[in-house]
Amino acid sequence: MADSSASIPRASTGPALPVIGKSDTKPTWCPGCGDFSVLAAVEMALKRLQVPSHNVAVVSGIGCSSNLPHFLSSYGFHAIHGRALPVAEGIRWANHGLTVIATGGDGDGFGIGAGHFVHTMRRNVDLTYVTMDNQIYGLTTGQASPTSMMGQKTKSTPNGVIERPVDPIALALASGATYVARGFSGDVKHLADLIANGIQHRGFSFVDVFSPCVTYNKLNTFDFFRQRVYKLETSGHDPTNIGLAFQRAIEWGEKIPIGLFYKVDHPTYEDLEEVLSAGPLAHQNAGLVGREKLLDEFA
Repeated sequence: MADSSASIPRASTGPALPVIGKSDTKPTWCPGCGDFSVLAAVEMALKRLQVPSHNVAVVSGIGCSSNLPHFLSSYGFHAIHGRALPVAEGIRWANHGLTVIATGGDGDGFGIGAGHFVHTMRRNVDLTYVTMDNQIYGLTTGQASPTSMMGQKTKSTPNGVIERPVDPIALALASGATYVARGFSGDVKHLADLIANGIQHRGFSFVDVFSPCVTYNKLNTFDFFRQRVYKLETSGHDPTNIGLAFQRAIEWGEKIPIGLFYKVDHPTYEDLEEVLSAGPLAHQNAGLVGREKLLDEFA
């Protein structure tokens, strides 16, 4: 099947098209929150790619990080808890000429949204998912999240977490994501590079971000990560080798990797879906004849 979306422009340098920037709504995050850096990195990535504001749709779920679409001058959709990805999929399939970015947190994406996370990856939907992983439920004032470390004491686990944390990178690799990366909000330029490359990648791009909560998580702090993170790009890692990517994914201790774990080219859902072969649904002529033909199938 021909690649129908290859001819759809995803970036433009035309002066008449306004490039994305911040909206008039001011972020309400706690001073020092890592999410400020993630917002800056997303904006930097889109500006670098010269994607016009009207070609961008940002979708989120529920949580501190999920307020991010409010702060960009693009189309935005604030979904319900854990449902950012199915909404993003729907937008992408209705108009796969748009650059679609989903954002959220570890509770939203790896807790109630875990099922959608897995199935969107295995479909290889061409969108970018950026998670702000602070290893705590910040919006609801400090309960343990799916990525909280064992032994961590929180409001909901006063004696320490007794469950093993979810490994988002390993889960993404196992579920079929074709671009898997991890960033740190303490390094905005590196994070912007990862997000920009993820947006340019054709397929499901996952960028998990260590984004410390300065109010409720006193364990996984900026200093905690600064002392531990190292970049895969400078360590000789081969991002085309999924076996090596899994090995890096489970590293957690004195050294924690960030950067591009894995990248591969596979057909996207949009490439394989016959209905989308004629172009974005939003641009197709769904006339009366087409509707009658559809109804006749159920007669």
